[in-house]
Amino acid sequence: MIDLIVSQLTDVFRIGLIIALVITTLRTSAITGRVIPLACGVVFVAVMLPLTLPTGSVPLVDSILAGLLSNLVILLHVLAVARLVQLLRR
Repeated sequence: MIDLIVSQLTDVFRIGLIIALVITTLRTSAITGRVIPLACGVVFVAVMLPLTLPTGSVPLVDSILAGLLSNLVILLHVLAVARLVQLLRR
């Protein structure tokens, strides 16, 4: 399970999707808010990637649960960088 999480944390496609999610959420937050779009996006990426790119011997449920955990870790880092950028722009 640890190997699966580490491989998902270093997946460039997953990182790119989370970055795009944060950028889109920040641009539309006045209309849609932030928490619900981020939560839905994290779940969507965690489910979509294992369904479209199967990992082979790993059960689907394990892959989705590991994806949720790794997406949250990536999301926290991307949100921290986005906040830092916002603070430096002021």
